[in-house]
Amino acid sequence: MVDQEQYCIDILTQISALTGALQNVAVGLLEEHLRHCVADAARAGDDVAEERIREASQAIGRHIR
Repeated sequence: MVDQEQYCIDILTQISALTGALQNVAVGLLEEHLRHCVADAARAGDDVAEERIREASQAIGRHIR
């Protein structure tokens, strides 16, 4: 769109839509990770559980910045 010299506001609107879509994908991935990887590790009750929780917390922290 930039190369085609589209109107700036139209480009910003598209960027906003793409950003929102990517955020939705990221939240879905985090939910699945929590449901499966973290929950399975917690049920196992070993050191992997703590690692999975730490990883999930860090991923959430990166996402909300």
